[in-house]
Amino acid sequence: MRRRHALSLLAAPLLLPRPTLAQAAWAPTRPITMVVPFPPGGPTDLAARVVQAGMAAALGQTVVVDNRPGATGAIGSRYVAQQPADGHTLLVAASGTLTINPVVMRNPGYDVEKDFTPVTLVMTAPNMLVVHPSVPARTVAEVVAWMKTMPDGPSYASSGVGSSEQLGMELFKLLTKTEAQAVPFAGGPAAAQAVIQNLAPIAVLNAATVGPHVEAGRLRGIAICGPRRFPKLPEVPTMTEQGVPEHVSGSWTAIVAPAGTPEPALERLNQVIVAALKTPEVTERLARVGFAVDATSRAELGRLLANDLARWRRVVREANIPVN
Repeated sequence: MRRRHALSLLAAPLLLPRPTLAQAAWAPTRPITMVVPFPPGGPTDLAARVVQAGMAAALGQTVVVDNRPGATGAIGSRYVAQQPADGHTLLVAASGTLTINPVVMRNPGYDVEKDFTPVTLVMTAPNMLVVHPSVPARTVAEVVAWMKTMPDGPSYASSGVGSSEQLGMELFKLLTKTEAQAVPFAGGPAAAQAVIQNLAPIAVLNAATVGPHVEAGRLRGIAICGPRRFPKLPEVPTMTEQGVPEHVSGSWTAIVAPAGTPEPALERLNQVIVAALKTPEVTERLARVGFAVDATSRAELGRLLANDLARWRRVVREANIPVN
């Protein structure tokens, strides 16, 4: 029953029932646990902690952040999938955990479409197409023309197999019918340094990571891989503005609950978390590390999950990315 409920929410989120007065009265009867499937100190952990106090005050219950790292988020996600669906256990997960693990791992131990139900999106940070300043291109069209001057295309810096940044570059290749050869590095900062040193002259990397290098002139920002410009680099146009609207990639963090969690609990949790996210203190704190608050309805998060899963399945299949 839990599995059918979650799948239907992702497939047809617009059919969500409207909350009633009885539903709005839900309140937790014991502390709420927000499971973060990564170590303390990272962006996902920050997302949980910025709403922790606001949730506790609004719900009149203690809210505990429980870090359960391992297997790129799979260990903590499996744990939440197995918990009672009563509103007292939530998963605070990165986009990679919810929409990339399921398409690059043979058996992550959880099924996003069957084991979880959306609560709200928390924050987003887009990727950015960047090049070394020596590359003779300043627009997407010029980058495509430059790439096509090489039989096998240029090398591109990859932040790791199956990362949103690698998949973002592979998506760019598919949409523009270009070639480029991945050169793997140990994470986004290392990949950015590789482009700065011209070891690989092009990459799609997280805007929060490469933004300071673009501002300093060490990299050239070509396009933001999202629906709107990046506030810290407003002069860099989006892919949509440059004729590639299908190119959307980046990192985001969302909160989901075990499938089958009652509607009154889900609606109340969404209301409380969205209110906590929209405070100036939270908005400013996340902006300092390059993330924008993107508090959403459950339906909107359901659409995001479904769209990203479909997008990355296509990229993995068409780019022949190995599934482990």
